[in-house]
Amino acid sequence: MAQTQSTTSKRSFKHLNSFDRGRIAALLQEGKSPAVIAKAIGCDRSTISREIKRGTVTQMKTGRKIVNAYFPETGQLKYEENRHSCGAKLKLDDAIEFIQYAEIKILKDNWSPDAVCGSAALHEQFEGKRVCTKTLYNYIELGYIGVKNIDLPMKVRLNTKKRRIRVNKRVLGRSIEERPEAVEERAEFGHWEIDTVIGKKSQDEALMTLTERKTRQEIILRIDDKDSDSITKALEMVRNKFDTNFAQVFKTITSDNGSEFAELAASFEKEKTEVFFTHPYTSCERGTNERHNGLIRRFIPKGKAIRSVAEETIRYAEDWCNRLPRKILGYRTPEACFLEELAHIA
Repeated sequence: MAQTQSTTSKRSFKHLNSFDRGRIAALLQEGKSPAVIAKAIGCDRSTISREIKRGTVTQMKTGRKIVNAYFPETGQLKYEENRHSCGAKLKLDDAIEFIQYAEIKILKDNWSPDAVCGSAALHEQFEGKRVCTKTLYNYIELGYIGVKNIDLPMKVRLNTKKRRIRVNKRVLGRSIEERPEAVEERAEFGHWEIDTVIGKKSQDEALMTLTERKTRQEIILRIDDKDSDSITKALEMVRNKFDTNFAQVFKTITSDNGSEFAELAASFEKEKTEVFFTHPYTSCERGTNERHNGLIRRFIPKGKAIRSVAEETIRYAEDWCNRLPRKILGYRTPEACFLEELAHIA
């Protein structure tokens, strides 16, 4: 069998090591020239010349006679110092204004590092004096700025749930498999996902959340209880808000099979809005809404009674979700995208 010829070019240079520097010192003592030493070491003459200059030390001998001598230890020490200082330099000094801006947005406004970088790029802020998302995360990891990993909720989240054997559950209406393909592609406005957020498990109020799939607009409403009557009342409030445009804004709603949504399909029988239900125990089929419910938990932790949460806090959580720049929206906000879609309907 014929052997394949290697096309990899041979490296034509190398770094000197401590052994090479010892040989240079010995050959210099023998009176050899840089050209002869270079041939003996197997490197370029200029490499030897630079090394001799780097490792030469001026000394004063007996009789106050000044001499210059090459020491391999000095050459090795300077080499290691130079190697330690090489590489890309930190942009902290040049990007200090952006770093301060990022700290405020992350710590006070609860933005993610990616939202900070993406929004600044979209609005052409700190041109030439900002860092990318990966670099900002690196600075946080290395402790170079005033933000720590514990300040990033998604980075420290742990999944402690155990797998449970689920029993079969009844599907309350039309399956998500019947949902139009346009809904899945998020190319068309007006397709929503619905869910509830609870505080305490009994004798407490709850939140009904609606998320529009294309724009990521979020609607949060307090409801009296996690039951179908409360959901019906809350949806009536949404109808009144959008009035004659309701059918154009709410073309479909996708829900899970929770008992609170038992009357959801029936409440839209006389309207054009279509209702679909996910497969049992498959929350990932409402991933957008589930993601927003996780964002709401930053302001209303699990176990905290919804009844004790001020209306101002709920409105703040809703506004925060809708005004957070999203990478998937080109770092525009859900609010801006949603208002743009409403303008087309009007």
